[in-house]
Amino acid sequence: MAVSVVLMLFCNLNAVVFGFEFKTIYCTLTDSCECDFKPNMRGLEWDLYKNLYGQHLAQNIVSESVGNFLQKENPEQPLVLSFHGASGTGKSMVSSMLGRHLYGTAMGSPFIHQFVPTLHFPLPDRQQQYKLNLKRWIEGNLTSCGRSIFIFDEMERMPPGVIDVLEPFLGPSHVVYQTNYRKAIYVFISTTGQEVIHKVTMEMRNAGHDREEIQLQDLDEQLADAAFNTNNTGFYHSKIISLKLISSYVPFLPLCQHHVRRCAQRELCQRGECHRVDVAEEVSKAMCYTSNDGQQFSCTGCKQVPAKVNVYL
Repeated sequence: MAVSVVLMLFCNLNAVVFGFEFKTIYCTLTDSCECDFKPNMRGLEWDLYKNLYGQHLAQNIVSESVGNFLQKENPEQPLVLSFHGASGTGKSMVSSMLGRHLYGTAMGSPFIHQFVPTLHFPLPDRQQQYKLNLKRWIEGNLTSCGRSIFIFDEMERMPPGVIDVLEPFLGPSHVVYQTNYRKAIYVFISTTGQEVIHKVTMEMRNAGHDREEIQLQDLDEQLADAAFNTNNTGFYHSKIISLKLISSYVPFLPLCQHHVRRCAQRELCQRGECHRVDVAEEVSKAMCYTSNDGQQFSCTGCKQVPAKVNVYL
């Protein structure tokens, strides 16, 4: 019997008798779940290229990982990305880009779920309760929509052990009732590993290499080790790392003054003041920079640029 005919028959029955809501029945029969999933890979790639400065690794890894994942009708396991880098280097911006180009909204979709440790997991002594809550949240949202996106911000502040409750959801063998959980996307955001990224960036520069010559293999294993071995953080001795359930580690490199200038120029253009190149220059000069072997990196990336533009505009 055609799916449409079956759905019409179900519509005429009381959902309470069957113990399901109509949406759940529709999800079961069609595997669609009404997620409003509208992937626009060309838009994502253009957004990464146009608005993410100084991050060739993140641009390439995110576009390739997401593109390859979406091409699979039945992926073997969910896409799991772990963003690492200093504050203001673009990690949260890229997570918003994913929401905008996969669901047509930055973070407003009911199928994009963001967790912040200071809000959702503030007390270290309630680890077991948090694990139970998180497991229920993940299962409930996956049942509603297999295409859910889960974003875990500030992983460096997450109580150790809590995130391991996700381990069954990230592998190839777990089953979530009535949904294809392997179509979900998980994004972890952390400053853990920023020292490793900074060190490799300086070593490459001192060896005479351009910034764009840095490759993922120069950082991949070191980032995994830093995340796994850093005390009192969400990934400390995590099974998610030891079982290699993270699809890609995504390094965000420290930003230089010319990157900050571009951030200021973008902010000005968003305000209809593209012509104020003088303000962009002043803002870039006014930011805090650390100096190592003659190379200056922004202390806060582009994070404080909007506030500085307010001062100089």
